[in-house]
Amino acid sequence: MHTPLVTVVCLCYNHEHYLRESVESVLKQTYPNIQLILVDDASEDGSVEEIMKTIEGRPIEFLPLKKNEGNCRAFNKGLALARGEFVIDLSTDDVMTPDRVEKQVSKFLEMGTGYGVVFTDADYIDENGKFLRRHFRYLSDKGLVKKVPEGDVYANILSTYFIASPTMMIRKSVLEGLEGYDETLAYEDFDFWVRSSRDFKYAYLNEPLTKIRKRRVSMSTGWYKLGDRQLHSTYLVCRKAQKLNRNPEEEQALLKRVRFEFRQSVFSKNRVEADLFYELLGELARPLISDKLVKALNALPLPLRWLRELYHRIRY
Repeated sequence: MHTPLVTVVCLCYNHEHYLRESVESVLKQTYPNIQLILVDDASEDGSVEEIMKTIEGRPIEFLPLKKNEGNCRAFNKGLALARGEFVIDLSTDDVMTPDRVEKQVSKFLEMGTGYGVVFTDADYIDENGKFLRRHFRYLSDKGLVKKVPEGDVYANILSTYFIASPTMMIRKSVLEGLEGYDETLAYEDFDFWVRSSRDFKYAYLNEPLTKIRKRRVSMSTGWYKLGDRQLHSTYLVCRKAQKLNRNPEEEQALLKRVRFEFRQSVFSKNRVEADLFYELLGELARPLISDKLVKALNALPLPLRWLRELYHRIRY
């Protein structure tokens, strides 16, 4: 099999207790041609000391950042050093199975150059490495996804969350064409999915090739908190998608996303984002009576957060 170079950019921020296992999972891949770049985003724990012990005498490029840049900018700094034809963005609290790179490269080589991303199933683990759930089985059991979308997934990405972003292998030329992640945003994956899937197809491997660690201090635990910067970034990406849409199906997919985010904003008391999403909703379609009722709630001093948290606990 042809073995093009694969670059794994490992991002570390306060992962002192997990990074060695993560780095070892890259070094122990069955695939022989890997460039490993380790970026520390100004960790405040003992991560840098642990990194220095881990990389000693090994073919790892280490980029320590002097100040915390955030995921998007930190990844882009690592990407600037990448030489591989394909790239993986891996957090140093996540773990790859030994055959992940080999299987994703093989899948890429089966597909045409119109495919920009290969993603896979995943297992979620807790802080101690204990299995929690499987990604797509969980989405299916909750009725959120019936079948994993492949090929042209642009409309699917607008309307529904289904990709576990740590599982992606990305064609480097796709990242270069997008000029990396958008550094003005608080998080990277939704924006990357929207912009890349507009012009490139996605392929799926139905195997759990990554263990994703769920931690109490991870970025995902901040969703829909009061003043959530990620929520505002989601609004900005929806505005980008509005300009990228080409047909009524895509407009409806975006409308579904905007209506969901509007309601989440209201019930999490993020009033500014609620108003912004409602304005966008009105540009996409005539608001429903239910939309107007939810909008009216946004102006009332009611304790609504517990309702959103209860709904989220039951639904997800």
